[in-house]
Amino acid sequence: MSKYLTGDKDGIAEFISRFDVFLFDCDGVLWSGDHVFEGTVETLEMLRSKGKQIVFVTNNSTKSRADYKKKLDSMGIPASVDEVFGSSYSAAIYISRILSLPPSQKTVFVLGESGIETELDSESIPHIGGTDPAYNRLIDPKDYTSIASGETLDPSVGVVLAGLDFHLNYLKLAYAFAYLQRGAKFLATNTDTTLPSARSLFPGAGAISAPLIAMMGGERPMAFGKPSQAMMDAIEGKFRFDRKKACMVGDRLDTDIRFGIEGGLGGTLCVLTGVTISEKDWEGEDKEVVPTAWVKRLGDLRG
Repeated sequence: MSKYLTGDKDGIAEFISRFDVFLFDCDGVLWSGDHVFEGTVETLEMLRSKGKQIVFVTNNSTKSRADYKKKLDSMGIPASVDEVFGSSYSAAIYISRILSLPPSQKTVFVLGESGIETELDSESIPHIGGTDPAYNRLIDPKDYTSIASGETLDPSVGVVLAGLDFHLNYLKLAYAFAYLQRGAKFLATNTDTTLPSARSLFPGAGAISAPLIAMMGGERPMAFGKPSQAMMDAIEGKFRFDRKKACMVGDRLDTDIRFGIEGGLGGTLCVLTGVTISEKDWEGEDKEVVPTAWVKRLGDLRG
């Protein structure tokens, strides 16, 4: 059973004392859009004052770690680049250091924004697609012939990496599908179906890879955002912490809370300021993903 902590000063103190590390989702937990939730800054300062390590773990692939630091700064949240761990960075690390590709097929075709490109650049991974204006147009009848024949395909592409793309179009999907048909690895920064912004929900990165999954007969991409344990392993490898002394804080049951549970963390904390808006979402005997504790908003941890 999940413990309700809002207003419970003793319960909050006991809960916080269990952990040395707090992993925070950002969108829907710290802020929504450009609105930082009341008490967020003070809560993070309180945790730091108690010697807790803070890591910002985000599935938002549109921003690089440096971009996220700028956003945190703009929100009045002190942070270093090293405290940020994003899905784009996780994917770039996997491609450059783990994935075995033929020497002639090291290029990545990107469905996504500049955050992905920046992290690929940080690992010296060649890439095409993404924000290249050449792909931001309507498909032309001659494109069908040139793509089908392979005339306009880059033979060095060995990976299709799908993230949130604000400029997705038929042409990009056609190229991505063509590369996958020719054997490119299918990867995704994350598969969140929705994202919270402006106190509402919008299509997430999962909506970008969904058409390709359908085209590929149900083949799903390897994903690197929460709840993928490839991401947890990478975070643990970088920050070197005891999982039993770590807590995942998030607003989504299917990504954040599942991420912490499947990762064997000591606890999970759900806030109701994002995708999950009621404790009824995890109540019931048939519910598999139940947070250790929950609060209405992160600022409630101040007691």
